[in-house]
Amino acid sequence: MRIGSDDEKRITDAIRAAEKKTAGEIFCVMTQASSDYRLVPVAWAAIVALFVPLPLLYFTSLSATMIYVFQLIAFLVVVFAFLQPTVRFFIVPRRVLHDRASVEAQRQFAAHGLHRTEARTGVLIFVSVAERHVEVVADVGIAAKVSQEVWDRAVKALVQAIKNERPADGFVEAIRICGEVLAEHFPPGASTRNELPDKLVVM
Repeated sequence: MRIGSDDEKRITDAIRAAEKKTAGEIFCVMTQASSDYRLVPVAWAAIVALFVPLPLLYFTSLSATMIYVFQLIAFLVVVFAFLQPTVRFFIVPRRVLHDRASVEAQRQFAAHGLHRTEARTGVLIFVSVAERHVEVVADVGIAAKVSQEVWDRAVKALVQAIKNERPADGFVEAIRICGEVLAEHFPPGASTRNELPDKLVVM
């Protein structure tokens, strides 16, 4: 999933429009993957290699050395096959994908300083493509006043747009939803300082 420069400008404009009506801050991050999961193929390959000797011992008269060679070949072949991105993300348990992506969302929230806004009203809209994970992370200042339903609505809009291959439209709609709730609870104050860059970070 790719977002072009024109789409990035639309997202930036949407953030600026939303932040004109609120003292809150909205930040967007899209990463191609939250982890490389390279240990998973190795683990699967080790399991396969562990069982390779059994049929060879019972149904052949191969020497221990040859059996070891076949075992090593099986391990290397499975590792190589499972390291391919299309296979790798398929064999990782769905729960692991979700947890890794959610941890990465929290890490990005902290890495970009959303927890350091003056009124603790930073909101991160996060997409991890490989895991097919979308999450909205809100700082304590706003999370205490807004129900999870609002964030779920923003996530649903973004997910649906991504399924329709219109990720930029999804970001714009999610920004609008988050902006409306921020405006309701945190209208613009005396300070108009923009504490975070108005942009989508693509990783």
